Amino acid sequence: MMGPKYILLAVVVSVTVAQVSSRVNDNEKKIHPDLPSLPQSRAAGLELNSDFWHNSAQATIASKLRQKLNNNKAKNIIMFLGDGMSLHTVAATRSLIGDEATQISFEKFPHIGLSKTYCVNKQVADSACTATAYLCGVKGNYGTIGVNAKVERYNCEQGLDETNFTPSIAKWAQDAGKDTGLVTTARVTHASPAGLYAHTANRDWENDEKIRGNGCDSTKNTDIAQQLVFWETGKNMKVVLGGGRGEFLDASMKDGEGLAGWRGDGQNLVEKWLSNHKSMGNATYAWNRDELLAVDPEKTDYLLGLFNEGHCSFHGDLKREGRDKIEPTLTEMTEVAIKMLQKSENGFFLFVEGARIDMAHHDTKARKSLEDTEEFAKALQRARDMTSEEDTLIVVTSDHAHTLTINGYPMRGSNILGLSGDSGTDGIPYTSISYANGPGFDNTYKETGGGRRDITNDDFTDADYLYPATVPLDSETHGGDDVGIFASGPHSHLFDGNFEQNNIPYLMAYAAGIGPYEGRTDGAAEVTVTLSLLIGSVLVVLGYLY
Repeated sequence: MMGPKYILLAVVVSVTVAQVSSRVNDNEKKIHPDLPSLPQSRAAGLELNSDFWHNSAQATIASKLRQKLNNNKAKNIIMFLGDGMSLHTVAATRSLIGDEATQISFEKFPHIGLSKTYCVNKQVADSACTATAYLCGVKGNYGTIGVNAKVERYNCEQGLDETNFTPSIAKWAQDAGKDTGLVTTARVTHASPAGLYAHTANRDWENDEKIRGNGCDSTKNTDIAQQLVFWETGKNMKVVLGGGRGEFLDASMKDGEGLAGWRGDGQNLVEKWLSNHKSMGNATYAWNRDELLAVDPEKTDYLLGLFNEGHCSFHGDLKREGRDKIEPTLTEMTEVAIKMLQKSENGFFLFVEGARIDMAHHDTKARKSLEDTEEFAKALQRARDMTSEEDTLIVVTSDHAHTLTINGYPMRGSNILGLSGDSGTDGIPYTSISYANGPGFDNTYKETGGGRRDITNDDFTDADYLYPATVPLDSETHGGDDVGIFASGPHSHLFDGNFEQNNIPYLMAYAAGIGPYEGRTDGAAEVTVTLSLLIGSVLVVLGYLY
């Protein structure tokens, strides 16, 4: 039988812990609730005072203490993929849109982690093997999509073995009765979106001509565009928006802009998509912005939008090149897609890719990359505004990094796309942004040798300006560093920490109870046990035993 001293001790501990908790809450209430945002603080001169930084830290702690874990089951999942959006890219975009202390929309999400991006056979990944990881839960080889690492790139026979295929979270969602869709500023057959529905030994096999170009049989190896139109996961997607008209049309055919297709098999896959989906419901095809914005989601069951023969334009170029009348923005496409999918009573899975962040980096055109990152953040904010944190999990990440760096010691508030304010030992100034390699090399060094070119009078407002690169390459490479993961909504706390990239689809699936976790009951409504009750209970048991 438990002695009186143990009962008293248990009560004292419980009361003490409760008092400590109460004091924490009281102290939290004392934190000034109206601190100005950090960007405004610099202009107001508040950063000169120690108290500002002290109070800012206290406000952050108070915010953390107020956070409650959201253990609801996710009805909807939206995955935002900033292709090539390294942490350096995020930091540089902050400075572009405001101040070094500015928070981009997804940086305000309550849970943040890191992802390891390597392929099975490469230290530095591409968008194909990473798509297989973050969409299918399996790491594969560089250049392959939707297959495990038993498949080597370009191997015509290995890519046909269905035992090597890796189903994606889009397939898991469809099997659970959820609607699915994709939005991208790349070709819809490009590596990242193809990870949702395709299985191939080569990411470049977007049309039949590319397969034959690698010496493979295009009647056996199905190109990615055909997989989107005819294979189960692609065919069952309710909304597909992006670029890539050329992949769907034979070279003898013209698209809405009068441009010839890229196929060689005589097929018009747009017409075949329309024919197939009209037999399944109300289907609409849009090739320009006006047609997209005229779509009535309530009267449309299936929507295909292809707004460029190739990749969609860089966001800043939409106005610079007059393409804004033809191509929608990423935000506009995202809004239409969500309206289409929100009709589902069982919920939905949507993949949204800001693809051209990556492509501008490859060109060492930093301004274009940051402009596309800014638009990506706007699209994400629109998605969060259109959905509820109570039932919609939003996960933001990148497939891989790039070699962009922010260097030197520029003054606060300096133009992130301009000069650092310092010079090298050669007496020539340098920019705050540079790349480890890429075409910017030719803009950095004198053609005749003899050192760096003086860039003092260069026009850094030019969106096509090539930023300095150390090693000459036609295309800048990816980076091998970890990338960020930002999560908001049901079970978003699962994304805290540093883990393998292939964990991501499993974490999303667990939150929604789909795929490997379909029908799960554990974790959907975890019981919260207070610290005081837990310690008190342990002491009661100890008292009983002794």
